[in-house]
Amino acid sequence: MRTPRIPAPATRGRLVALIIAGVLALATIGVGVYGLVRGPGHAASTPGAGSPADGTGTGPGPANPSSTVGPATLPQTDDPIAYAKAVASALFDWDTTSGYTPSDYEAPVLADADPSGEETSGLIGDVASYEPTTEQWTQLATMDVAQHLTISSAAVPSTWPEALAQAHGQLRPGTTAVTITGTRHRTGIWYGDKAATSEPVSFTVFEACTPAWPRCHTLRLSELNNPLK
Repeated sequence: MRTPRIPAPATRGRLVALIIAGVLALATIGVGVYGLVRGPGHAASTPGAGSPADGTGTGPGPANPSSTVGPATLPQTDDPIAYAKAVASALFDWDTTSGYTPSDYEAPVLADADPSGEETSGLIGDVASYEPTTEQWTQLATMDVAQHLTISSAAVPSTWPEALAQAHGQLRPGTTAVTITGTRHRTGIWYGDKAATSEPVSFTVFEACTPAWPRCHTLRLSELNNPLK
């Protein structure tokens, strides 16, 4: 029997404006930065839409898993790679049986947003499109769906120095980009049987660390599966 597939789930500040300017002069990074400019696309990362196996059907009762995943706590660090990995885990590691809601899982990243507030409104939309909607969450919960991310790489994109050069020093010192690649895993119960699916994902975390601030903070997220390379 084929294993049923569990689904994949503004004011623009100075960073976006400068990156747009950089795109005009640096075509090689256009595709990756496009995600930052328009924010993550719902079509690319909509969890729970389409078919019964996508969470629109009804499943059995809760399976009472032995452990659940609660909202993460982001580290207070000036290491951009470590911080980006923590942001990635905070966004992707969740459990519909935990008693938490999508907004609970979004909260750690939003609470650690740009302290100046310039990018916060854009980040709110970015983060929301990485998570299931409340309706989708309710549907996924009927199948006890849980998700986690296995990170295979986290690195500053090779085109980032060129992007910084195009900004002509107008970005805050310490602003950087870290592209995450990995595999998103989902598990759940479908009509009494265990089900699982895995798929590759990639995205870019735009952040600012020292000397902008004493530690790293999230500025924006790229479109899911459309990272800066």
